[in-house]
Amino acid sequence: MMDSGRRRGLNSVLSSLSLLCVVLDLQLDGVLGATPVEIEQHLEMGRKLLAAGQLAEALSHYHSAVEGDSKNYLTYYKRAAVFLAMGKSKSALPDLTQAIQLKPDFLAARLQRGNILLKQGSTQEAREDFQAVLKRSPDHEEAHDQLHKADELELLQEEAHEAYHHGDYTTSVQVLERVIELSPWDPESRELRAECFVRLGEPRKAIMDLTPATRLRADNRAGFLKLSQLHYSLGEHHDSLNHVRECLKLDQDDKECFAHYKQVKKLSKQLDSAEELISEQRYQEAIDKYESVMRTEPNVAFYINKAKERICFCLVKMKEAEEALDICSEAHQREPQNIHILRDRAEAYILLQEYEKAVEDYQEAREFDQDNQEIREGLDRAQKLLKLSRKRDYYKILGVSRSANKQEIIKAYRKLAQQWHPDNFQSEADKKEAEKRFIEIASAKEVLTDPEMRQKFDSGEDPLDPENHQGGGGGNREWPFGFNPFENGNFHFKFQYN
Repeated sequence: MMDSGRRRGLNSVLSSLSLLCVVLDLQLDGVLGATPVEIEQHLEMGRKLLAAGQLAEALSHYHSAVEGDSKNYLTYYKRAAVFLAMGKSKSALPDLTQAIQLKPDFLAARLQRGNILLKQGSTQEAREDFQAVLKRSPDHEEAHDQLHKADELELLQEEAHEAYHHGDYTTSVQVLERVIELSPWDPESRELRAECFVRLGEPRKAIMDLTPATRLRADNRAGFLKLSQLHYSLGEHHDSLNHVRECLKLDQDDKECFAHYKQVKKLSKQLDSAEELISEQRYQEAIDKYESVMRTEPNVAFYINKAKERICFCLVKMKEAEEALDICSEAHQREPQNIHILRDRAEAYILLQEYEKAVEDYQEAREFDQDNQEIREGLDRAQKLLKLSRKRDYYKILGVSRSANKQEIIKAYRKLAQQWHPDNFQSEADKKEAEKRFIEIASAKEVLTDPEMRQKFDSGEDPLDPENHQGGGGGNREWPFGFNPFENGNFHFKFQYN
């Protein structure tokens, strides 16, 4: 009786398990499979969305159609068409291959795959597809044309490589132009042309070829590194940093990319910091930072030139005229057509009161950039200062530099006023000469200790010149101290040195 009960219980369990398996099987069919009606609906929706240009949505429906019926060659072909419309030829190839395997005489898929392979530069494989089409359809015009292009491409590829290996980079570039026209998705041809451009000294053209080439390979660390190095050599350190980071995204342990990354990151940080210091008018600190730049990268001309250009600028801002002149002249030798260096050296000459040379530098800068407003204004000011210096230069009268502060100006004035006071001279002629010099000294002190008048003079205008005032006034300008101590030739007074 006990055995009978156990048997009934076991039969009950087995029956339940059997029912559960049936239910699960039905559920899995609903998840993993799809009815012919559902597949047809996905295909129809995919077709409509593709026609409407909604490619991503169309692709989603074709994915569902392929998953629902993995034996239907047309679903693979249609999904390949969407991939091609999205510019994803690499993704289209496996679908076309699968469609051909399911239906070997499917000529449309053969032709489409051959076209992709041709554009990728795979001439032998492309030729096999075109020949397969012609075997079944000997009069197929497109297949004939594409087969001819495959033959032409193969010959051109050989010609381009031969010219490159013989060092004839110009010929190689010319041949590769047609090669890339026939096979725009071939990274090898673009990389070869980029290398030719590098050898010809045209790095920007090399960058234009390498940039799309990096997207044509799944793992193109070498391409990203080369791009980074080219941008680096051109002084484009931010672009260089971005490209070497792309390399490290593919493999963070890549030794070459990591070593270059450390160098670019360090230099980029120094350059950005130096420019920030200049914007904050912390010129000496900026000079120190640019000297660090030259130590970090002593072998790339761009960074040495840039550092010297900016150090020249900082020294002018600091009014270190003689030192600025040396650095600016060195920078000018390295970059003769750099208008910023010419501008800064002109300003150094102005600080040294060498106005003719300042005019020459501004004129030279203007030859290189006729439309630069800053250069035009600088030239105009230098010419005015030159004209003024031939009349009266208050800095030269007091014997001070253009960067002298108020205390230095007053000290120079007192010394000269004491030296040229008319009471120090006996003869009438000497007194007349002393009076003239004394007036000049007093006028110089008046202009250079008044911020507004000094600014006018530094801009090329003499604030004490009657011609610069409305109504003229001739030579009867009011004496700066409110009286004329030389009136009636009576010089016997006690002079107060202000």
